[in-house]
Amino acid sequence: QNNSKLAAMCYILLTLFFFSSAFANKVLYLNYENIPDRVIKGQVFSVTIKTISTVQNFNEINYKFSNKEGITILNETPYREVQGKFLLDTFQFISIRNSSRLPDFIASLDAGEGQEYEKTRLQGKKLNVIALNPKQDFSHIIASSFVLQEYKTTSYDNKHNIVVFTATAENSSLQSLKFNNVFKQGIESLSEENVIDPKVTYFVVIKKELEKFSFTYFNLRENKFSKITIPIVVDDDSVTTQTDLKPKDQSKEQLKVNIAYGLVVIILFLVVWRQSFLYVLLLVFPISYILFISVPEKDVCIKAGSNIRLLPVDNGTIFENTESQYILPKEGTAKNYTKVKLKNDKIGWVKNEDLCTP
Repeated sequence: QNNSKLAAMCYILLTLFFFSSAFANKVLYLNYENIPDRVIKGQVFSVTIKTISTVQNFNEINYKFSNKEGITILNETPYREVQGKFLLDTFQFISIRNSSRLPDFIASLDAGEGQEYEKTRLQGKKLNVIALNPKQDFSHIIASSFVLQEYKTTSYDNKHNIVVFTATAENSSLQSLKFNNVFKQGIESLSEENVIDPKVTYFVVIKKELEKFSFTYFNLRENKFSKITIPIVVDDDSVTTQTDLKPKDQSKEQLKVNIAYGLVVIILFLVVWRQSFLYVLLLVFPISYILFISVPEKDVCIKAGSNIRLLPVDNGTIFENTESQYILPKEGTAKNYTKVKLKNDKIGWVKNEDLCTP
């Protein structure tokens, strides 16, 4: 009997030793603080992990992920909030399939000086994903809000106009932006450093007959499709920068021309009244200015192998490349770019460094 008691005691001690060894280095404890009840396919959503460490002084908590299904991780470094002894680490994801699962969160503590601790794993969870049934005007954007900042319409060719707009969204992936039934489209610039409030400059080429360009996005706040409408007012002014899409105010240029005409009338009146042709010399200045403004732009020479862009921006969409040296009509200028009319009547932009002497 004593031997059996001794054996039992040894078994208990060995078991305690095994478990104490296995968990001696575990210093992190993780739990879900916030997880969505449902997710729409294509939606950006957040998951918050509540973490506590038994080590007071450490450099960082590092995360790795495994076994994810049907989702894309948008930030592998969490947005952190301190709540007493707890850390609230928030990650953002986007669902890309009807069947989706959160990854396993594997956290490790970096305490410096070569110290290593047991990694902690938080098991991923299956997500309740629903799919939308949108109409043809859906932009593939799911967001808490989608706001137009500015827009501009110019002629693209004989049959089409090009609409360029800048917009911001809240809790959305603007890389998903895409329209149905347009001739051409694309992203000119995208700022998603802050995935909570991204910004996009986008272009669409549409038929000239359209008087407005309308589309919908799914509004998460209102839980319905919301419509955005851009009125089509064709403007011939050049786009100066990718963030300044509104038409230029030409009133100052017109005012200068009107002043020049006024000076011509006054000087002619002085010539008749004073009967002195010395005043005729003064006519040179206002008439020269009027002629300078009135003379149409000259043709420009473009080097072989030059890129023709839709917009005057460095990352603008290239829709044509010159196979040989071209002489084309000059339509206007913007910073470092010249606007030209191609042989197929399309309008494009070429870098000034690609101009040549014919």
